[in-house]
Amino acid sequence: MTRLLSIATTVLIAGTTCLVVSPSAMASQDPPGAGSFGNGPSTSGNASGDTLSATAGAVVYDRSKNGSGQSAGPVAAATGWTPPACWYAPTYSPEELQKIKEPVWEAESTGYEWDAKQREKYLNEDDHSKDFNKDKTGEGYWWGSYVNKSYPPGWDSCKEDYFWVDTGDAPPANIDNVITPEILAGLAYNEIRVPSTKVTLAPAGPTKVNLPTWAWLDAAQFKPVSVTASVPVLAMEATTVAEPVSLRIEPGTADAQVYPASGVCTFTNGRIGEPYAAGKASQTPPCGVKYLRSSGDGSYPLRATITWKISWTGTGVNNPQALPDGEFGAEQAVVVQEIQAVNR
Repeated sequence: MTRLLSIATTVLIAGTTCLVVSPSAMASQDPPGAGSFGNGPSTSGNASGDTLSATAGAVVYDRSKNGSGQSAGPVAAATGWTPPACWYAPTYSPEELQKIKEPVWEAESTGYEWDAKQREKYLNEDDHSKDFNKDKTGEGYWWGSYVNKSYPPGWDSCKEDYFWVDTGDAPPANIDNVITPEILAGLAYNEIRVPSTKVTLAPAGPTKVNLPTWAWLDAAQFKPVSVTASVPVLAMEATTVAEPVSLRIEPGTADAQVYPASGVCTFTNGRIGEPYAAGKASQTPPCGVKYLRSSGDGSYPLRATITWKISWTGTGVNNPQALPDGEFGAEQAVVVQEIQAVNR
């Protein structure tokens, strides 16, 4: 598998996009005493144009089952959860790390003592007994740190220098944040996109004071979405799934009554709410709002927020594991008018 996924080979994966990681040019700027922070790969790129980089442990994303369209957006964790900030994964072959390190030493920009320690670790010039582990080419990788492209809190906490791991061996137990399916699940969470939450309101036209307004969502748009994140060279992956579970309606004014009284409409039979039909004007909607006061010359900012239940499965994890619920909402202007009486 390692040879098939050689980092010297361009890999094309049908139906997937992936996170771009690039060997950082900041390697030459490492201060004496620093770890690998700044000289490992950093993340960049976008959802539509990612390509597999030259680093072995680049995270590959399959977004083919994700939400799409201009109105789609990321969910915000209801608990203040943040995605993985940084992690360690396979990075360079011996030859590639040599190409990264030797120009730094030749530039003499990091000081004699720092360069000497680095040469001793990776090369051992006295007897050439190390030589970047070239004798193990194809049998493992130098692992380094990766930084989440969204830079959540703690993005700069992975400061370990490069370390070698033989193929099939576990990384050193004393190093935190080595890549796991759970970390991949968190990265996939960060890539989830869900459809807009604009609700349909009826009866048609401006809403009337003291008359129930029915609210519902197009069931076809609100289906589970998912993103799979993987590290092919490790045969490791995780799929994070978001499933809509409820809609919260905030009418934009205290002079209103929501249905149900909690303002939270649950998904039933794959949909939220019930489409309005002629003859229902006097009925209580299963999901909706009744405005008690006119909006005058303006409108009320009704906000509709979908709650998404999020879970993941992955390599060695077959039973869905819970992640914090996510929310995505949007506002829409609602004009409320007084009912006009006709005098004869």
